[in-house]
Amino acid sequence: MKIAMIGAGYVGLVSGACFAEFGTDVCVVDTEISKIEALREGRIPIYEPGLDKLVAENVADGRLTFTTDLKEAVRGAEAVFLAVGTPTRRGDGHADLSYVFAAAEQVALAAEGPIVLVTKSTVPVGTGRKVKEIVRKARPDLEIEVASNPEFLREGNAIGDFMRPDRVVVGVDSDRALTVLKKLYRPLYLIETPVVATAIETAELIKYAANAFLAVKITFINQMADLCEKAGANVHDVARGMGLDGRIGRKFLHAGPGYGGSCFPKDTLALARTAQELGAPATIVEQTIAANEARKAQMAERVIAACGGSVGGKTIAVLGVTFKPETDDMRDAPSLVILPALIAAGATVRAYDPQPSHAKPSLPGGVHWADSALDAARDADALVLITEWNEFRALSPEKLRAAMAGKVVCDLRNVWDPEAMREAGFDYSSIGRP
Repeated sequence: MKIAMIGAGYVGLVSGACFAEFGTDVCVVDTEISKIEALREGRIPIYEPGLDKLVAENVADGRLTFTTDLKEAVRGAEAVFLAVGTPTRRGDGHADLSYVFAAAEQVALAAEGPIVLVTKSTVPVGTGRKVKEIVRKARPDLEIEVASNPEFLREGNAIGDFMRPDRVVVGVDSDRALTVLKKLYRPLYLIETPVVATAIETAELIKYAANAFLAVKITFINQMADLCEKAGANVHDVARGMGLDGRIGRKFLHAGPGYGGSCFPKDTLALARTAQELGAPATIVEQTIAANEARKAQMAERVIAACGGSVGGKTIAVLGVTFKPETDDMRDAPSLVILPALIAAGATVRAYDPQPSHAKPSLPGGVHWADSALDAARDADALVLITEWNEFRALSPEKLRAAMAGKVVCDLRNVWDPEAMREAGFDYSSIGRP
């Protein structure tokens, strides 16, 4: 079986490599020549644990190829996946579908025989029907089935999520599309992965609803953390007591500086706008968006308060700036709000992140970059942990204290033990813990 993957970004590259690992012949196509050349040379444009090895092995075995020639990629393919970007549209918050629609038309014009055109990109409900209209207009002579197959990949664990998913969602309106997609995912039948087959509109909405619900859950526990601080309670214990309830579950009940990344911010906003447009406002999602944006700004205020109300002339060490650990993704990261606010308040910011490739160009030029966590902490007046990379968990409180000039530590991810930090001599504060 051969498929084509349109787009060599995060979703397209990971999905393409994983399908190839299943034994499928995959051709990944992208218009960006430098990206395709890099992939052909074995250079991976994103950081995702294990992806470089997976790509190299499947390229060597001849199952994974890269090209800029759409006609070459589509030739002989049973299914063509659209994995192009759907960024937030400027001005109104809706998802920008121009790349999806353009790619769909180009695939239709390039196709030489019947194909199943599958939307892998995250798109608002109703997009599949519009794609169907576009391809029918472009190629009324050709049988092109349209389907939806949303991805549920967590950055930092994407390969595991693809190979061992909680479920596979396929939105179809024909038996042929369902047959092709089930054939593609057949290796997952061995581990009895549920395949949820629905109408196209339902599949599109499942993706948005799932991400919005998780964003609500994160925002809820963040607000409970604020309440814990006022009431003298411990948010860790609150989260554990909640999470042990099977109806709620433990995941995504970790208080912090707010969510970011490539999915939650744009998907919640797109869902809210779609719901408003269709006359069924999702007010809980709207409030989640507002609360999350406010929280990022509140984190900078928290650091300033911990420093006695002013950071003017002080050096602040920052550990971790990506939106989450095990990724180099900076999209909507809390650090993009926190660090500029500290600099604007007069602080000198010295930062360290294990994956700085996208961090440095994303943050203001006024940020000084360190080569290690202890290098960032050296002679700093205060230290702020924003992203919970594993290497920070093992830092010795005593070594940190010896490196720093001051003793203020703001742990925005609740990584360190409060008692150990205070015994080391720190003025330590975390999120929602006494």
